[in-house]
Amino acid sequence: MTVFDGGAAPDAARSLGPLHGIRVLDLSRVLAGPWCTQCLADLGAQVLKIESPGDGDETRSWGPPYMGDLAAYYTCANRSKHSLTVDLKSAEGQRLIRDLAAEADVLIENFKLGTLDRFRLGYDDLKPVNPALIYCSVSGYGRTGPEAARAGYDFVIQGETGLMSVTGFPDGPPTKVGVAVSDLFSGLYASQAILAALLGRQRTGRGQFLDVALFDCQLAAMANVAAGALATGAESRRYGNAHPNVVPYEVFETSDGPFVLAIGNDRQFRTLCESVLEDIAMRDDPAFRTNADRVANRVLLSRRLAARFRERPRAHWMERLAARSLPAGAVRSVVQALASDQVAGRNLLHSFETAGGGPIRVVGYPVKFEDGLPPPGRPPAQGEGGGEIAKQWLERRPGAGPTP
Repeated sequence: MTVFDGGAAPDAARSLGPLHGIRVLDLSRVLAGPWCTQCLADLGAQVLKIESPGDGDETRSWGPPYMGDLAAYYTCANRSKHSLTVDLKSAEGQRLIRDLAAEADVLIENFKLGTLDRFRLGYDDLKPVNPALIYCSVSGYGRTGPEAARAGYDFVIQGETGLMSVTGFPDGPPTKVGVAVSDLFSGLYASQAILAALLGRQRTGRGQFLDVALFDCQLAAMANVAAGALATGAESRRYGNAHPNVVPYEVFETSDGPFVLAIGNDRQFRTLCESVLEDIAMRDDPAFRTNADRVANRVLLSRRLAARFRERPRAHWMERLAARSLPAGAVRSVVQALASDQVAGRNLLHSFETAGGGPIRVVGYPVKFEDGLPPPGRPPAQGEGGGEIAKQWLERRPGAGPTP
């Protein structure tokens, strides 16, 4: 088995990243768009982040907490970018964006429908300037359908796509997920679509328009829950920390803390009974023989397992489960997870200093490449680094003279 530790590649040229040379004009802000462009930057693309005068990206002020002089929220989605302040409402700013778009490979934006068209910066305006441009629009509901004009917000999307209806405990209210997953899914789908469009452009020589909607992405990510609803027409219900189709697959308390148990098949259940619990009667009980039986009798089985697991500390059960290769893990806090040996062993954390000298730590790109990836750069201060990058882009224009 080949192992890549995410460190420097033997050949430095190979570790520039697979997207080295790709220029991304990033007109997005907050999370979905910036998450997409951060992924592209991690893979070696040059990302020029356009920010409005004044406060810039709204997430710069979404604190506390702060890392140095930057809101921690902002740092999670903006590393390895270059920032340029541009007033899109001004004729000069609009002209600059058109000139930059002429040299870009990708433009991504998440303005409300019609905003950039009013500035003559929509796809139909920029396609004649750069037919090879891949123009990615991220919005709440996409360019078509009765909701197209509405602004989209992660929390609202979680509610409207049914995600909240299946999240939480049966006797509790519909609940949002603890992370803005609709934004994050949309950013990942957008980056995937951009990569596919770049590959397609190699064949056709043409760019294209990409219409990414938070609503669509979250509904697609409903996966098995959506499939069940399509199959039966029945509403899914909330199971708390349990699984609707697999039992036992939930959180159990021990004498000193909770853990997750994820028994995925009948063989694993028999091993659990025989080698971990040493309960042959449970193994042979016809109420629990198959997964379908266990789903039908989940309340009874859950009560019996809960009583057993409360008898001993978590470490006892973790050791016995690990010895039989049964899927289980401690329920950790985020701080505990970040401090784990696995995070250190995977080189997942990166440290920087802000332009003002304050410390920043971020969770890096999670995929290890054999050829390596470029070292991540710090999230930029507003206006940091973008002027020089813009100058380089504009100097590429045929007959371009000196740029300011």
